[in-house]
Amino acid sequence: MEKIEKVLASGNTHATVNRDPNAQRGEFGVYDLKLTAPGIEAVELIGTEPHPTAEQLFAGAWSACYTTVFGKAAELKRITLPPDYSVDIKVNIGQTGTAWFLGAEFTVRVPGLPKDVVEKIAHLAHQICPYSKSVRGNIEVSTNIVTV
Repeated sequence: MEKIEKVLASGNTHATVNRDPNAQRGEFGVYDLKLTAPGIEAVELIGTEPHPTAEQLFAGAWSACYTTVFGKAAELKRITLPPDYSVDIKVNIGQTGTAWFLGAEFTVRVPGLPKDVVEKIAHLAHQICPYSKSVRGNIEVSTNIVTV
């Protein structure tokens, strides 16, 4: 698998399971996008630009799926997540030489849980998530865990 040497464009998302209708909204010039999965509560993406790029759309769909599956993976491991857990995904398009590639950077925020526990949940979520499965071995994916 090739790594991107030069990032040309990125699409960023921030996904949370919105349990608070008074939660802070995106900044001026952006809007919130609610996506759902069958039988699952809505996953809210905060701060999507009004005219998203292809990278943002891919990151957004992946965020909705992965954030939902992350909650399911925690349930499978019998771990209770804090209500403010979130996932940021940055999808990059870039070049190595003359070849073009995609890459993804995940930041999983789960305040209050031990890092090794969150890493196990994140790994299981990548094994379950259809988007993660579809790109496995095809693009570089990194995952950063934040627990504070």
